[in-house]
Amino acid sequence: MMQLGIVGLGAGAAAALLFASTAGGSWLSIILFYLAPLPIMIAGLGWSHWASLIAAVSGALAIGAFFGTTLFFTFLVGVGLPAWWLSYLALLARPMTAGPGNMPAPANDALEWYPVGRLVAWATIMAGVFVVAVLLFSYGFDADSYRDAMTKTMTAALSRVFAENPELSGATSERLVAFFVASMPPTAAVATAIISVVNLWLAARIVSFSSRLKRPWPDLSAITFPKTLIAALAGALALNVAGGMLGIVALVFSATLMLAFALVGLAVLHTATRGVTGRAFMLSTVYISAPLLSGWPILAFALIGIGETFFDLRARLARKRGALGGPPALT
Repeated sequence: MMQLGIVGLGAGAAAALLFASTAGGSWLSIILFYLAPLPIMIAGLGWSHWASLIAAVSGALAIGAFFGTTLFFTFLVGVGLPAWWLSYLALLARPMTAGPGNMPAPANDALEWYPVGRLVAWATIMAGVFVVAVLLFSYGFDADSYRDAMTKTMTAALSRVFAENPELSGATSERLVAFFVASMPPTAAVATAIISVVNLWLAARIVSFSSRLKRPWPDLSAITFPKTLIAALAGALALNVAGGMLGIVALVFSATLMLAFALVGLAVLHTATRGVTGRAFMLSTVYISAPLLSGWPILAFALIGIGETFFDLRARLARKRGALGGPPALT
């Protein structure tokens, strides 16, 4: 137990330092800030979720002691507890049940690990919850207050750009500011979700290299979601027309859930291109073009992910390849 406490305190101190690195004001400090969940996840995956929980709480206390109550809760809710929860879920396992039909029962020590798809779903949902919590804490249910405050902030932030580009003055600048104000909450939620998923992947890789990772490395191209997540996405999309703060909240969750399904769509692409000449070039082009094209490829892959969840596209591809004698779809 003492070892868990020492590891947890060390990870919490590292996470707090990474979180506070934005005070440096450089691009490197921003990258370090994004890595703040990483030490907490490493502690959870490599030692125990108790070490991860100690890291989350101790890191929040350190931030609170130096920067005040607001950043204490920001770190705890936005960084510490999500990192602890994901590392806890990642190590959940249960004895594997016998296969269907005539498939032999697995060995007595075989374990069924918590599905990677549900880890991704948790990461995206928690990102949405965090951004919504910040909005409600700051503005309550007054959407007009949010828009007025963010409009002033964005106008001030873009004032130099408008001054150097006269063609952006007047109605064009107002539309540009309105676009940033409307897109800020969903963009923040999507960025938070991506940071959580990337940090979890990095933590698992680091712990795996040290031979401390208890679960086997999963086949990430086999990621799946339950169909109930499609119903959640449909509900969030339907509430986008509600207007006010409810509409903003719905937009946040629509964006994070679309991101989740886009990751499934990318998994389908990884499966479909196995054994194809030029696979690395195709995948690199997709990953580079997504941010350059304002995220529109993400929408396309989200639709593919929804189709996969409904119709099991990878299984159909596997059967087709098997019939043609091609390389297996899943390895």
